[in-house]
Amino acid sequence: MNITGERIRFEGLAPPAPAPATAVETTGRITVNDAKKILKFAQVEKVRSRLREIPMNSISYNKFVEICNEFCSNREQSLDFAKMLDESGSVIVLGDVVFLRPHQVAKSMDKLISESIGSPNDPRKRELEHMEKQKSVIDQKAQSLAKGELYCGLGFLVLQTLGFMRLTFWELTWDVMEPICFFVTSLHFALAYGFFLRTSKEPTFEGFFQRRFKVKQKKLMKVQNFDLEKYNKLRKAFYPTYYNQPCFGF
Repeated sequence: MNITGERIRFEGLAPPAPAPATAVETTGRITVNDAKKILKFAQVEKVRSRLREIPMNSISYNKFVEICNEFCSNREQSLDFAKMLDESGSVIVLGDVVFLRPHQVAKSMDKLISESIGSPNDPRKRELEHMEKQKSVIDQKAQSLAKGELYCGLGFLVLQTLGFMRLTFWELTWDVMEPICFFVTSLHFALAYGFFLRTSKEPTFEGFFQRRFKVKQKKLMKVQNFDLEKYNKLRKAFYPTYYNQPCFGF
């Protein structure tokens, strides 16, 4: 052994440098960020519980933000909570209205869609086919009745013309018949003007026929207990593309 040699010097040995401070402070095994998340989640749950206590199905957006602000330290955080609840589906924000029961809104939408879109095996399809056949019969009968009235009008005009001819050439003279024809023509014009005021349509033969057709159709539907409102709903469900066509008409 080298007893006389130099002794080992410990002065130059320094203790190991302390580990650098971590960027995230810890408390036990939970980081500060985790603690903030848990606190934020607890606050959001309190807001959800507060919203469940409201008996109404919807409130205004300002009221919604006020409720969020009850559990937040500032308005910015309350707006953040409101956005978070909207994006998570806890509420539905539509403009200035906040729906507090999203499941009820979803059920209503499902019911509305199922009622508005008919499936091939839908029993309403057979009901619609039956009502279409019934309406076709009503339309044909109404058309026949309207045409019958037009034929009666044609017969009346023919008889009127023949009567005036007889009065002009055999019974009376033109000097007497001229003012009579004038007043009769004025009466026809007044009737046409009254038709326009009542229906807002031009006093043509087509307009008169459509008017009489609709009147006869409505009476026949009432006699046969034809549910026009239900028929229109079924048409809208199964033929949404062509529903813009009016029910009345040909």
